[in-house]
Amino acid sequence: MMIKKILYAMLACGILAFILNWLGGSPLLVFIFAALGLIPLADLIGEATEELAIYTGPRLGGLLNATLGNAAELIISVFAIREGLLDLVKASITGSIIGNLLLVLGLAVLLGGVKNGIQLFDRRQAALNSTMLILAVIALLIPSVFSLSIAPDFGAEKAFSESVAIVMIVLYGLSVLYTMATRRGPLAREAAVHAARWGLPRALITLALATAGTAVVSEVLVGAVEHVTATLGLSEIFLGIIIIPLVGNVAEHLVAVEVAIKNNMELSLAVSLGSSLQVALFVAPMLVFISLLFDHTLLLIFTTFELIALFGAALVAALIALDGESNWLEGAQLLAVYLIVGLAFFFLPA
Repeated sequence: MMIKKILYAMLACGILAFILNWLGGSPLLVFIFAALGLIPLADLIGEATEELAIYTGPRLGGLLNATLGNAAELIISVFAIREGLLDLVKASITGSIIGNLLLVLGLAVLLGGVKNGIQLFDRRQAALNSTMLILAVIALLIPSVFSLSIAPDFGAEKAFSESVAIVMIVLYGLSVLYTMATRRGPLAREAAVHAARWGLPRALITLALATAGTAVVSEVLVGAVEHVTATLGLSEIFLGIIIIPLVGNVAEHLVAVEVAIKNNMELSLAVSLGSSLQVALFVAPMLVFISLLFDHTLLLIFTTFELIALFGAALVAALIALDGESNWLEGAQLLAVYLIVGLAFFFLPA
């Protein structure tokens, strides 16, 4: 309850960011307040979606959770595309994936292991998740590698990225279909069954208001990015890799760690791996097509550094998940890799 009270109090940060931006205040303060204000808004979207899932039933509810799980990050990325900050968008895709695989899963495995010792989970499910994860990373890697040969022809690059995006969305749809049919699969989440705390009108209104608020605050945040990078000497890629994913997913991160401490490693893995898969297979390809509405075209072409980070994170997470058990040392290993990746992008020239 204390965490919820803090999150609700942080809603004021979004209002402060909007006012400061309107009054022409410090872009750095605008960015900080906007980032803090987005955290509770993302949490409200997630909470409203969970409440709606109770009324819609497990199948449609699972589809809602799968679709709206990364709504905040998707909205931030849309405004970044509109402003032409394509490096920030691609970095946030990378950062969200590695953040879930290394930071979130690492904290969950570490704290869960310290509290409960060796934790067990379904090995077959973990293997399916790991396979899908490696496949998703390969789907992001191939356009980047082959673009080296296609590069002079922008039309071919664009057509290739769009074709790969279609394949990824179809695969995501098949994953959702498999999950809905079996209640298992890469996007399955074993949510606790509880009575609805909100009425249906409240859930719908909260979802609408939180989404609108996220759109407003995201526009303010993105508008301050260039000033922040210039002031602090940081690269857009660092902001996208570290800051943006934390802002959009911190509430969900807390859930994964909390359930691991309660010795439900199955759900913790579902949250962390499932969120990574949603970003890779749904958010990233959707942004490719959304960018067609603006003057700036997003291609699924990532830098060598981003690809190394993605592949390394997916490989380490898959190896840890494959044996069906985890311990605190494996959590420390994941966190160590995340720290190394963070330091590497911090020292990357702006």
